[in-house]
Amino acid sequence: MSTVPHAGNAAIFKARTNKWFAGFSWFVAAAGLAGLVVAGGVPALAGAGPLLLIAYLGWLLFWRPAVVVHDAGVTIENPFRAVTVPWAALVQVDTRYALTLVTPGRSYGAWAAPAPGIWGGRNARPEDLRGLPDSTYGPGNSVRPGDLKSTDSGQAAQLVRGRWQQLVESGLLDAGAAETTPVSVKFRWREAAAALVLLGLSYWSVAVL
Repeated sequence: MSTVPHAGNAAIFKARTNKWFAGFSWFVAAAGLAGLVVAGGVPALAGAGPLLLIAYLGWLLFWRPAVVVHDAGVTIENPFRAVTVPWAALVQVDTRYALTLVTPGRSYGAWAAPAPGIWGGRNARPEDLRGLPDSTYGPGNSVRPGDLKSTDSGQAAQLVRGRWQQLVESGLLDAGAAETTPVSVKFRWREAAAALVLLGLSYWSVAVL
């Protein structure tokens, strides 16, 4: 996990493994570009479309996604959209498939915090089950694999639930405001356009050149 201090009393969650995947994709792209130049000189870079796409997808799918926990709520930065759920609109935090923020209208999953699956709990240690926010525990103090401290979804959920619990206990949240509190959803048009351009360039590089 990478939890980075952020402006406005916020913390940013990014899975460390995602950074490795992003770095690997950039390495592959850089090595491919170098190979093109060595083999065909600078003119060979005209066929670099697929490599540029790999580098871009490394940023879009692995480096950019994040969960930002801040005073106003939780912002989920997914590849093509950003969702901000105010604290007053949040009714549940789920980790069955990924960190998912549940509101009265719908649920929003976080690309940056996937759950480990049914086998994720096999290597759980006792310390992974202790000291979690109260809302984490189910009947008999049971904990889902996706809630374990050793998982991406569990680490992100701990950040969200911990801040949420503090606000509830301090009486700063209106329990009846969830139905009327709007959720902000912004589609990332520039990221989508860049992906389409690079897909087209990749097709041109392979089919035409």
